[in-house]
Amino acid sequence: MTRLHRLTLAALVLAAVTARPAPAAPAVEGQVVAVSLVPSPGRAELIVHVRGSVNVRDFMLSNPFRLVLDLAGATLTTPAEPIYDGVARAGIVNIRVKQYSPGIVRVVLELDRERTYTVEQDGEAVRVSFGADQTFLAWSTGMPAASLNSAAASTTTEASYLAAMPSSRPAPVRAVPTQRAEPRITVTWDKADINDVISGFSALSGRTIILGKGVTGTITAEIRDKPWSQAFQAILASQGLSAQEMPGGIIRVDAPQTLAELDSLEPLETSVLRINYSQAGAIAASIKGILTKNRGNVVADTGTNSLIVTETKSRLRSVIDFAKGLDIRTPQVSIQAKIIFVDRTDIEQLGVKYDLGSKDQFFNKLIQRPDPNGEPGATYPPNVNIIDLGGNTVSSIANAGAEISQSAIDLIFSTALGGFTLTTFLSALERVELSDVQAEPLITTLDNKKADILVGEEVPVRIVDYSSAGAGQQPRSTVQFKQTGIRLTVTPHVTNNRQVLMSVYTERSRVKELVQADLGYTIEKQTTENQLLVNDGETAVIGGLTVTTVQRNRSGIPLLSSLPLIGALFSFTSNTEQRRDLIILITPRIVDEGEPNGSN
Repeated sequence: MTRLHRLTLAALVLAAVTARPAPAAPAVEGQVVAVSLVPSPGRAELIVHVRGSVNVRDFMLSNPFRLVLDLAGATLTTPAEPIYDGVARAGIVNIRVKQYSPGIVRVVLELDRERTYTVEQDGEAVRVSFGADQTFLAWSTGMPAASLNSAAASTTTEASYLAAMPSSRPAPVRAVPTQRAEPRITVTWDKADINDVISGFSALSGRTIILGKGVTGTITAEIRDKPWSQAFQAILASQGLSAQEMPGGIIRVDAPQTLAELDSLEPLETSVLRINYSQAGAIAASIKGILTKNRGNVVADTGTNSLIVTETKSRLRSVIDFAKGLDIRTPQVSIQAKIIFVDRTDIEQLGVKYDLGSKDQFFNKLIQRPDPNGEPGATYPPNVNIIDLGGNTVSSIANAGAEISQSAIDLIFSTALGGFTLTTFLSALERVELSDVQAEPLITTLDNKKADILVGEEVPVRIVDYSSAGAGQQPRSTVQFKQTGIRLTVTPHVTNNRQVLMSVYTERSRVKELVQADLGYTIEKQTTENQLLVNDGETAVIGGLTVTTVQRNRSGIPLLSSLPLIGALFSFTSNTEQRRDLIILITPRIVDEGEPNGSN
């Protein structure tokens, strides 16, 4: 840029300053003239610039988190309320400034989470200070136009810098509408020296910006109506440069490697932070990701549940605030479940046996006949059948091998048919078995912590190793214990909208002995495993299972057992119907809601 161009732009600025009428005299009461958000080492400061005497009252609101400042005895000097640019700075997502009522100006800071803060008041400013995780570019409701530096102007006649809002101070060359909150820029550079460009950004923003040693180059670019901070970052990125805020708010521009070396020269400090609700080891793993590489360190002391944090002086405060944000009071969840298991078995059995024989020929199987050659009262053995070889006779047995275990009624009918005797055996059984198991386990656990409850018993099960058997040696056997009963395992998580997300596992089991061949035991199980999302105090059905088993058996005399109506007189029938119902109801209740730890 030539000297002639610089003088021309300076003349335009001077003309605009002298053409603007003088600001009106302030009111008798206090005035709020500007609001600024500026960084400092490890901290962020909201500065409310005032004139006159004001009284400050502050309080914190939640859902969402808001810090409210009421300045009593003050009025806004601007005709329109400033609008924040929407850039998140140090956890602040929005700033609202308005004339809340006559004599009260309200400043509202919308935060990403609850933060600790301090409020100080001096003669010309109210300062709110709180921890900041990283540096940022400052924001203000207005910038002094007289600080414009013509060194950053382009060689075109249209180049100019735009200020954000009108104020009582002189206006810039071109002013944008009052609703814009951050200074915006419209400029064209044509091979402009980088020193002149950075000087122009410094004049526009009111910030002190220093170029590192050896930073040279020229800028050729065109910016149209963009916030100065975005344009500043874009210009630096095009040159492979980075910006870092130093203690005191000074912005240093240099190569990233050079800035990293500068950080390595900053002294380290160590602080001890007592953890209240969480485990220090778990928080230490999260903090390691934000520490300065190759310099910062954190150690968890399990004895006192504390963190020993070592970090650079400028970042130590932000690391401590980050750790406090993780140490929150964990909510507890009370989980009540109701497990209903109904096992119903209906058994119906009916059978008829026939024995036809004479005194000289018979099957000695159903009816034990007396042995005339034996002692008085002696009978033939059951496996001895008597056959009459000297005459024509007949004997028969129907359904001899069919049995009804534990029959409810046995009926015997006997009649003489000539020289034969017909004996009829009738057995019948009807049995209903009902097993109703209801369990209501109740358990309370912390958020994201698994809880397990078991109501049952441990059953010894013998395990035989037949491979260990040798010549003259018995196989070795061991005993293992199997847990049976009703089990409930739950891992709950409380969401931000006070719902409960649960991973649930339920089990009902019992031991059933295998009588045949001494085979040991079987374990019957009914299990469910799922995830569900319910409201606080809402009951959900997480398992509903009905199994019905019908078994019908029939055996009898061929042809006769198939006759309609009377076929049952020549057969054995068994009908078994088993029905199993499993219903599981679960109700979570939040015992207490976690709150951010603000006591540290």
